Amino acid sequence: MAAPLTLLLVVAVTIRAALFRSSLADLIAERVEVVSPLNAWKRVVEGLALLDLGISPYSGDVFHETPLIIYLFHFLVDYAEITFMVSRKFVSSVLLESPRLCFRKQKYALEADRYPLDCLELIRSPKEMYYIPLKVAMFYLLNPFTILSCVAKSTCGLNNAVIALFILCTIKGSALLTHTLSLCLHHYPASFLFFLSFRLYIPVNIRRPSFWWYTLQYAFMYLGSLFVIICLSFFLLGTWDFLPSVYGFILSVPDLTPNIGLFWYFFAEMFEHFRLFFLCVFQINVFFYTIPLSIKLKEHPVFLIFMQLAVISIFKSYPTVGDIALYLAFLPVWSHLYRFLRNVFLVSCVLLACSALFPVLWHLWIYAGSANSNFYYAITLLFNVAQILLVSDYFYAYLRREYHLTHGLYLKRKDGSEATLVLK
Repeated sequence: MAAPLTLLLVVAVTIRAALFRSSLADLIAERVEVVSPLNAWKRVVEGLALLDLGISPYSGDVFHETPLIIYLFHFLVDYAEITFMVSRKFVSSVLLESPRLCFRKQKYALEADRYPLDCLELIRSPKEMYYIPLKVAMFYLLNPFTILSCVAKSTCGLNNAVIALFILCTIKGSALLTHTLSLCLHHYPASFLFFLSFRLYIPVNIRRPSFWWYTLQYAFMYLGSLFVIICLSFFLLGTWDFLPSVYGFILSVPDLTPNIGLFWYFFAEMFEHFRLFFLCVFQINVFFYTIPLSIKLKEHPVFLIFMQLAVISIFKSYPTVGDIALYLAFLPVWSHLYRFLRNVFLVSCVLLACSALFPVLWHLWIYAGSANSNFYYAITLLFNVAQILLVSDYFYAYLRREYHLTHGLYLKRKDGSEATLVLK
């Protein structure tokens, strides 16, 4: 696998280096689908300029990244292009290793004698699983969304690197490191942190004293990690301005710059006295699905991470294509679900068409004046609907495969006739 991986890295670096030196780099860096008010590179540069002048980068309404990000680029600003390429390489390396560890833990997949004979075709062989890590790395490095995000110098790539490392630590069972890493980011990754770690590290039995002891230890560890991260940020800046400028900005959504999310158009048309109510309704979507998904997928934490990453990328307040690229990289891991997918061709065509229409409708709206915001938001809405269909289709396929592994692939009625499986 070393030769294909080396070739993959060479191709990925060559494409990015060529685009960095082309005239398209400045155009890509301005695309609202690629950057947002949270992760735009020009905002990082302005924050660094304020920091060099001895002014808090959060004193205005420009910079909204975490303090750790701005201090990282305070030392690496001259090597920004290399930093962003290395961060993508790091994500691909972590994603390459995560499926390997996952397959090692899922030894049951190789124990064919535990399943009905007609389910053998649902079980992947070691040969099929051997190339899946390489496919995951390829899906991430050569994904146009990842390439555009890298060329635009979006800090989304650094956030993806931390999330990828969080996934690897979760699979390995490193609880403390998992908490610390997730808290370096914005609050969205914490939406599935508690329930995932609760299932992995705490024996669930409320009648046993050990359950409450582990719960207390876990809560202390979580709050302690949060306290350390916040205090570190305060000592770096000497001010608490980052709290409303980072976390408050994400929750209150004051900047209604168009993006590929669901917030901007809706709240641009919203009456001010309804804003708080609908803001809570929109923001709760990211956290609302965590509990039922955690209950249903309690025995499958990796698939739970995949589902929750998709939910976050759809319902977060300032999404970009870089967020979508991270969960799309996991699709090869679920290649054994393809036979149960129902809408994969339709969804793929819609995603490709919407990706092509984003710049077209933006030009018609902003430059040509022959369209308006309704056109752009319509394609944004269709793009997110396609993502929802994609994720729900994989969720259905995953549940159906698990059912067949227990009851057999070819179901029969009591009279011996063929039965049809209907999931409700």
